[in-house]
Amino acid sequence: MTNSSEAAFALTRPAHVGHAHLVVTDLDTVSAFYRDIIGLSVMDKSESGVLMGVNGLPLLQLTTGKGINRAPRQAAGLFHTAFLMPNRNELAHWLAHAAHAGVQLDGASDHLVSEALYLSDPEGNGIEIYRDRTPEEWTYFPDGTVQMATDRLNLQALYDSAPKTGWNGMAPGTSVGHIHLQVGNIPQADAFYRDVLGLKIMARYPGASFFATGGYHHHIAANIWNSRGASARQDNMTGLSDYSVVFNDPQALTDALAALEKQEIATTKTAEGHKLKDPWGIGLTLSA
Repeated sequence: MTNSSEAAFALTRPAHVGHAHLVVTDLDTVSAFYRDIIGLSVMDKSESGVLMGVNGLPLLQLTTGKGINRAPRQAAGLFHTAFLMPNRNELAHWLAHAAHAGVQLDGASDHLVSEALYLSDPEGNGIEIYRDRTPEEWTYFPDGTVQMATDRLNLQALYDSAPKTGWNGMAPGTSVGHIHLQVGNIPQADAFYRDVLGLKIMARYPGASFFATGGYHHHIAANIWNSRGASARQDNMTGLSDYSVVFNDPQALTDALAALEKQEIATTKTAEGHKLKDPWGIGLTLSA
């Protein structure tokens, strides 16, 4: 079992997801949900935005503005933001808290590599709360891909294992383990996330690819289950505006930037990192 003091395997790879940025119409309602139900802490707040995280680590930025339109369900953007708990104990503790708060889950799955709970925020943005099994418990195939499945999770057993102490929000060590995107076309997603950004395809489902670095099961996933043929996002849409990818390996970042330049994909260098958009207008910030 991972101690909360140890960095999660997902975060020690050559690259990993940092934080997500969602555009919402009702900032107060959505931020209260991520604070009270999901368990994030407010780190910074203004009239147009709230930055939230765990133990000083920013994980989610929420912003709003004038002329924001609700994105249709089939739009490219977010399938879910996946919050990785430091261990199974914390996943069970969150489940007990959610059950006592009357939260309705959208699903619960055992993926062999992980155990996951699914729900949606008040504006329909998908959320996954999960814990990883250790990589020693995963099954790798000879080509380096990993065995994943969508099996039933025994919610009652998980709930029964929860600590009987009070819940005080997400524990230190919680992170955004991965981000799952809705895109318009899987071969195009493979061409961008694998061939340009340099991620490896770790698994495939019908209509979905799972990408990662360093043998993780997935840092980024892309599917067409709701969004087949989707075009680029509009700037005034709700949902996923952008997210960050943090490179622990400087060479991997150099390689990604070189591939972007070769493909003539524009990037803008800022204090946060190198900003660009994927083929569906979803923003990325690549940083070291």
